[in-house]
Amino acid sequence: MTVRIGVEEEFHLVQVETGLPASRADAVLRGLPGRTFATELQQTAVETNSEVHASLDGLYGDLIGARRTLDATASAHGLAVVAAGTAPLARPGGVLPTAGVRYRRMFDEYRKVADEQLICGAHVHVDVPDRDTAVRIMCKVSPWLPVLLALSASSPFWLGADTGYASWRTMLWQRWPTAGPIGCFADAGEYDGAVRSLVGSGVISDPGMIYYDIRPSAHQQTLELRICDSCPRAETVVLVAGLFRALVTEARQRLESPADPRCEGRHEWLRAAAWRAARSGLEGNLVDPETRHEASAAHVVRALLRKVRPVLMANGDWQTVRTLTEQALADGSAARRIRRTAHRESLLTCTDLLIAETRGGRLSRRRPAGRPAGRTPPGHVGADASRTRPARTPGR
Repeated sequence: MTVRIGVEEEFHLVQVETGLPASRADAVLRGLPGRTFATELQQTAVETNSEVHASLDGLYGDLIGARRTLDATASAHGLAVVAAGTAPLARPGGVLPTAGVRYRRMFDEYRKVADEQLICGAHVHVDVPDRDTAVRIMCKVSPWLPVLLALSASSPFWLGADTGYASWRTMLWQRWPTAGPIGCFADAGEYDGAVRSLVGSGVISDPGMIYYDIRPSAHQQTLELRICDSCPRAETVVLVAGLFRALVTEARQRLESPADPRCEGRHEWLRAAAWRAARSGLEGNLVDPETRHEASAAHVVRALLRKVRPVLMANGDWQTVRTLTEQALADGSAARRIRRTAHRESLLTCTDLLIAETRGGRLSRRRPAGRPAGRTPPGHVGADASRTRPARTPGR
C-alpha cells in the first residue's frame, strides 16, 4: 500500500504596492477555516495544512486549492501572498508578533533571532508505522536532505540585498539552538530522552521547539521534513514530497535487512552539505552523499532519482517525479529566477514574480511609475496571472 503524505506550507503576507511584509495574519485568518489555515510566530505569515494523500496528483490539487483560497482572502484585505523562503523586501522593524504566552516568551528569550524570523518553509509529513521506525529512518535519509533543500531554494534576498546564497532562509533558521542536522538515535526512547534534556537545560521551552531538518512528529504518526524553503511553484513542493516519501520508504525497507550497516554516527559533513546546498541551490556544486565529494547539482539530483527509482515506480510516481526533476534542472532554482528578475528589473518586480507563481500564473508588468494620479493601481499581476489557471497534474 502506498504510504500517505501531507504538507504544511508557510506564506508571507505582503502589501501589494510596496512588497513589504504586512502584519495582518489575524485579520486574514478570521475569514478562513482553522483546520486548514493557522498562525505563525510573526503576524506576517500564514500556514496552510493539506489533507493526507496517497497520490501526488491529489496532493497537488489540495495545495493549489489552499493557495487559491488564501490568495482570495488576502486580496480582500488588499494583500498578496508569497511562497518563498524570504520576501525580497522584508524589513524586521515594525513587524508584530502573534499574540500568546508561548510566542511572547520566544520573543523575550531569543530577541533578534525571533525578531528576524521573517522566513517561510515547506514541511512534508510521511506516514510511519511507529516512532521507533521514524527515529531510525532519520539517520538513513539525512544525507540526502540537502539535495531537497537545493531543489526548494527560493530566498536569495534579505532586507533588500542579494545575499549570494540560494537559500538565505537556511542561514537565518540555523541561528536557533535546535536547528540543522540531527544526530542518530537507537530508538524513540533515546530520542525523547534527548529532547527532555534540551528542555531541561532551559535552552528551549518545549518539544515544539525542536527545529531540526527532520523530526518525528509529536502529534501525528509521521516523519516530518523541515529543511526546505517555501516554494513559489506548487509543482516543486510535489516534487520534494514525492522524493521524500520515496527516501523514507526506501530507508524503511533497508531497516528490515539485517545486512544493512548502522549509522557511522558522524554528522559534521551533513551541516557542511546543507551549507553548500543553501549557497548554491541548483546552480553550483553539491556534496554527493555517496562519495562526500563535490559534484554538480544535476549529477547529485539524478543520483537521488536513481536511488529511489524502484520505490517511485512501485508508488506510481516515477513519471511525475522524473518529469518534474528534469524540469527543475532545466529551469534552475526559484532563487535563480528571482535573482535574474532583480538584475533585469527590480526587487519589487521580484515580489510580483513570486506572487504570480504562488497563484499559479505568470508575471505581468506593472504600469509605469508615471501613471495618471488618482487612478486605481492595476495590481501586481496582469490578466494572465489574475485568473488562476486550471489545476493540472504535476507531471503533465
